[in-house]
Amino acid sequence: MNSFITDNFLLSNKTAETLFHSHAHQLPVVDYHNHLDAKHLAENKQFNSIAELWVTGDPYKHRAMRINGMPEQGITGNATDKEKYLNWVKTFPKTIGNPLFHWTCLELKHIFGIDELLSAQNAEEIWNHCNTLLQEDGFRAVDLLRKWNAETVCTSDDLLDDLTPHQTATNLKLGLTVLPSLRSDSMIAFETPGFTGWLTRLSGCSGLEIRTLDQFKEAIVSKLNNFEVAGCRLSDHSLDGGFTFDFSSSANPDQLFASILSGTQLSVTDLAILKTHLLVFLGKEYSKRKWIMQLHIGAQRFTSSRLRKIAGTAGGYATIGQSSNIEGLCHFLDALEQEEKLPRTIIYTLNPSDNEAFATITGSFTEDGLAGKVQFGPAWWYNDHYDGMRQQLIALSSYGLLGHFIGMTTDSRSILSFSRHEYFRRLLCNLIGQWVEEGLLPNDSTLLNQLVADISYNNSKNMILKK
Repeated sequence: MNSFITDNFLLSNKTAETLFHSHAHQLPVVDYHNHLDAKHLAENKQFNSIAELWVTGDPYKHRAMRINGMPEQGITGNATDKEKYLNWVKTFPKTIGNPLFHWTCLELKHIFGIDELLSAQNAEEIWNHCNTLLQEDGFRAVDLLRKWNAETVCTSDDLLDDLTPHQTATNLKLGLTVLPSLRSDSMIAFETPGFTGWLTRLSGCSGLEIRTLDQFKEAIVSKLNNFEVAGCRLSDHSLDGGFTFDFSSSANPDQLFASILSGTQLSVTDLAILKTHLLVFLGKEYSKRKWIMQLHIGAQRFTSSRLRKIAGTAGGYATIGQSSNIEGLCHFLDALEQEEKLPRTIIYTLNPSDNEAFATITGSFTEDGLAGKVQFGPAWWYNDHYDGMRQQLIALSSYGLLGHFIGMTTDSRSILSFSRHEYFRRLLCNLIGQWVEEGLLPNDSTLLNQLVADISYNNSKNMILKK
């Protein structure tokens, strides 16, 4: 059969072909937000099978397999790797129109040289072929990232995580820099059952007694300093659908934190007040360190209680939440800006109805001499499909400055998900090429080449590596 993933996949015009092949494709990748396991990179892990690498830890595939009726045992349960792989094989043909279809084809072609569509007929052959290659030295974890031309990756790490694997991975000198980024959710998860235990661990590893809010902040700062030394440049907060910033003075944050320590359950309003207080405090700390603050807004994570028990908190069953509270978000950013403590910020929305509002916020908070201080982040999670990426790019270009956009990131646990950078670059070049073909842009190679290079690589590199 003819190859589906051709050199000109997603490139529908000559301008797009030139932009991609002559410029975008050869540029390194800076992935500034992902959930890769730094330990796997430090040991340059060798994967036992294509299932371990590709299926068992990928909630995107798990979600599709569930929709396809595959038994949970054969998705996240105790089925063998091969059984889980075969369940994905059964599901793959049903993913037409879903980005998983394109990503699967890109990954098999780019990493394993497979042109055929995955099917029941060739499942055994592909299983054996991939597994054979995975036993070769050039197919270990870091090697696979380098096949995507990855240059810098920033993992997501809890405040209490060990940060030594990042330097160990970088010291392998395989052309990959691995940096931590701070996953900040634990610090404001006051209402969760695990917060007390997490707080005890924070006290232990910081060597500080935590009996007051000020002591809590002091312990946090001590760990932030460790992240700074380890090369951290970004933080990340997940503000789920319905999250509300509350700046009211109806309750004292110190007293609210004391109530948490005493085991008292706070009201929704009091929780919002305490969380807002901590977010403002953290924003100032990020600004002091010249970090980039990421806000991922709009997920509805509490859906199926059954799946939450089976698959954990990140099992691929979340959905898109309500549109964002734009007024509250602006109040938060403004509170930091008024004290000249607003850090560089990336805002992501899971609800595409927020696209235009988020794009316009990039012009609401600016700083003299600093281009693109507030960024509308790339299409995230359920939006990083063909139409979702285009919609994000069109909204940003219509209401902001596309030339300062920081490009794609994977936000994934899978090494093979770095296919999304190639996917994004092809789509970006095609969109720009279409604008040229339609007479909306001049066919000026200097202008267009610089635009593609900046979005694909230069802007994200400069954001991460320059303070």
